[in-house]
Amino acid sequence: QGGSDKQGGSDKQGGSDKQGGSDKQGGSDKQGGSDKQGGSDKQGGSDKQGGSDKQGGSDKQGGKVRTGARAPVIPSPLGDAGDLEITPLDQHLFNEGTHRRIYRKLGAHWVRSRSGTRFGVWAPNARRVSLIGDFNGWCRHSHPMCQVGSSGIWELFVSGVGPGDLYKFHIESRLRGYTVDKADPFGFVHETPPKTGSVVADLGYRWGDAAWSTRGRKAANALDAPISIYELHVGSWRRRPEQGNRPLTYRELAPELASYLKDTGFTHVELMPVMEHPFGGSWGYQVTGYFAPTSRFGGPTDFMFLVDYLHEHGIGVILDWVPAHFPSDEHGLGYFDGTHLFEHADARERFHPDWTTSIFNYGRHEVRSFLVSSALFWLDRYHVDGLRVDAVASMLYRDYSRRDGEWLPNRYGGRENLEAIAFLRGLNEAVQAEHPDVLMIAEESTAWPMVSRPVHVGGLGFSLKWDMGWMHDTLRYMRRDPIHRKFHHGELTFRSVYAYHENFVLPLSHDEVVHGKGSLLLRMPGDEWQRFANLRLLLALMYAQPGKKLLFMGSELAQQEEWRCEHSLSWHLLESEAHAGMRRLVRDLNRLYRTQPALHESDVDAGGFEWVEASDEEQSVYVFGRLASGRRSQRKGEGPVADRIVVALNFTPVVRHGYRIGVHAPGPWRELLNTDASVYGGSGVGNLGFAPTQPVCWHGRPYSLELTVPPLGALFLKAPEPDAPRCACGGDEPDPTRTRTP
Repeated sequence: QGGSDKQGGSDKQGGSDKQGGSDKQGGSDKQGGSDKQGGSDKQGGSDKQGGSDKQGGSDKQGGKVRTGARAPVIPSPLGDAGDLEITPLDQHLFNEGTHRRIYRKLGAHWVRSRSGTRFGVWAPNARRVSLIGDFNGWCRHSHPMCQVGSSGIWELFVSGVGPGDLYKFHIESRLRGYTVDKADPFGFVHETPPKTGSVVADLGYRWGDAAWSTRGRKAANALDAPISIYELHVGSWRRRPEQGNRPLTYRELAPELASYLKDTGFTHVELMPVMEHPFGGSWGYQVTGYFAPTSRFGGPTDFMFLVDYLHEHGIGVILDWVPAHFPSDEHGLGYFDGTHLFEHADARERFHPDWTTSIFNYGRHEVRSFLVSSALFWLDRYHVDGLRVDAVASMLYRDYSRRDGEWLPNRYGGRENLEAIAFLRGLNEAVQAEHPDVLMIAEESTAWPMVSRPVHVGGLGFSLKWDMGWMHDTLRYMRRDPIHRKFHHGELTFRSVYAYHENFVLPLSHDEVVHGKGSLLLRMPGDEWQRFANLRLLLALMYAQPGKKLLFMGSELAQQEEWRCEHSLSWHLLESEAHAGMRRLVRDLNRLYRTQPALHESDVDAGGFEWVEASDEEQSVYVFGRLASGRRSQRKGEGPVADRIVVALNFTPVVRHGYRIGVHAPGPWRELLNTDASVYGGSGVGNLGFAPTQPVCWHGRPYSLELTVPPLGALFLKAPEPDAPRCACGGDEPDPTRTRTP
């Protein structure tokens, strides 16, 4: 099965991290919305309001969240004191695992009208829970909390506490005299690590993305839309070397990233986890704050500003989200109330050997409510357009990365994690019901069936699934010396067997440029010119294949070094023509992918792909066609468009002169893109922009083209008209006697 490359390390921070003082923020006194029922409560979740909050400074300064110079914000729509009351219905839904927005009741909610904050925490095995913070000198006895029925919830309203105040929960367990100071599992803000306190916050913000939310998201996330994702780590995309090599803040990142993505042609950005995490070396994949953007780069409204700004520039935002495991830091979720509350008690179910972390107990109802609420929180409050769910394979199998004797079978004696399966299905059903236009993407590396098929037909309910098999096979093939590739021809053709079993994303992600693997460029064989040519060919293959696209930051620059989370990308490489040419190629591939329906409309439709030449292993040439269904253009009122594009790829450094391929349509075929063009750093071998057809039947098609296929290059050729009659000599299958270049 293989594991993920997420780094381990818990970087434990213990203690209460006491600090005195208070830095209360101001804010508006208007409270809107209502959540009187619990459960789905569709109204008020999206917080769509007019206006904009495009100026001002950061919410972050030192360890606290401070009020900076910024535009006024609207108040949080979580409701007034009465709406924040934990009702019997809330308790019932939470305890049965069906409360989709328990974040509206638990955690810390500032009530402006009463000049105080209501706190709530789930700790069913606690004997006593006290609120401690800078407002009471971190005294463990001055603010005891009250139990709410038999729900296991504790609550307290404290006057005079407001945004900016630090707090934790001091928990005294009923078992073994265990005591601990815990950060708020539902906290909206946490101190910047290595500090571990939670911070009272107001999430009010004036959104300006109404047009995107009502129309843009649905069009951008459709399965027949072009979806080209730029995977990004906020802390290392760009840094300020003149200011101690610090990373950009959320607000600084917004205009620079939006401009870059628009220029380079990506439709979406996927942010590696921005949820609060104690250890930077985990890249965010070991989360302690499931409801808080990390305060390393700013506060909540700063992150909202980033999302809002990207939306206003037509860029979708996807977040990595990690419900598979969590770190064992003392202030976090582990052993929360003196028992294994969020995790399994048995180490054979609890311990994740790949990352030395704890696995959520998906069979516990309240844990399901916690996780589903977290997912919906980012969609409701931060307007994100999708979640990429990390490490799904490790959730589905009880024996994942375990030897015999290190795991427990399910109740039927099998290896499948039935509780995790039920959780994932329930999660996707909840998201589909509340936000039907968002993407749910699974990082799933096994052959588990129907990951991206609806729950009602037996699937897991995801929108898309990463095609890890394509990534592994393709990179293994590309690493080979071209002279040996003819012996491994099937590594590229094998994908045809399963390409439409799921709705796939083709990922060239961060996992492929870490842990000693080297950068993509340095993994290519040959001299410097061949390495660049091979990388151009790899990128062209990804954009030509059916499936949505994902490229990790820096790959478009032909980064030479392996990615390191403490360092900026090597932007100076763009001073080199070879690296600048690679970025031009990615820009033009994105433009081609977005503007040519044949390359995206049928990404998940088997009718959109056809082999022209799949068996020329001797010359390591592949030729296939991509076809548009015309459905998307019809919906846009443009009439049907039956586009056809043929892609020819040569995986050797030998120019293939006079290479004949069969085509359906007569007339000159336009050369839309040639990766060997000099503007990309290539040798300039090609077909002078077009290739005339000849009335020679080839590959079972009535016409043919005689091409010059460049060395280690790819050609994208477009038909002059939608279709043409077939010849009498054959059907769709290639004629085995006539598939070679004369």
